[in-house]
Amino acid sequence: MTAFATGLDSKVLVLNKLYTALRVVNGRRAFTLLAKEVAEVISVEDGNYVSYDFASWADAAEYQRAHENDVHDWVTTTRLVIAVPKVIRLLGYDRFPREQVKLNRRNVYARDANQCQYCGGHFSTRELTIDHVIPRVQEGANSWGNLVCACVSCNARKGGRTPAQAHMKLVRTPMKPKRNPAIALRLGSPKYQSWKSFLDEAYWTVELE
Repeated sequence: MTAFATGLDSKVLVLNKLYTALRVVNGRRAFTLLAKEVAEVISVEDGNYVSYDFASWADAAEYQRAHENDVHDWVTTTRLVIAVPKVIRLLGYDRFPREQVKLNRRNVYARDANQCQYCGGHFSTRELTIDHVIPRVQEGANSWGNLVCACVSCNARKGGRTPAQAHMKLVRTPMKPKRNPAIALRLGSPKYQSWKSFLDEAYWTVELE
């Protein structure tokens, strides 16, 4: 993958007009919104929110490369080198996000941090399965409280039994996350610390696109 593609695939937090977090898009989509002048960059600088339009953000690139090179992802074109913004704000959109976290394989893996909930080992996604704590043959539901990551070996060992029947213990009790678990993982990176300023734990969830 080229540096150009890597920068365009970087994640950008999108806010509505009222500075409420809406969703996460990639750098390509963020630059499209900036070029159409329907969004602006929001940068957290010394505890203050500073806004940039596309032109002024491009002008700031020289300073950023000299003093903040490692904290940005970059896109290089024939005309310019520009940092991928971490946060953008939609200028004419004041709706609020949907309050839900989708129950899907990606989010279960992210919630459990790719850790088998029986042996505690960490695995790649191709080495993991989704296990029903109470098996479907025993009327176990597809729910946040009944789905966990399990490595292939533990899943085979457990079979169509409950953990108690298989003499196995869960690493932790599965629960529905308060916000999209992929965001919680990304917040562990120093590059995305500015997102915390806009995350309201009480109600906000985000849908990845």
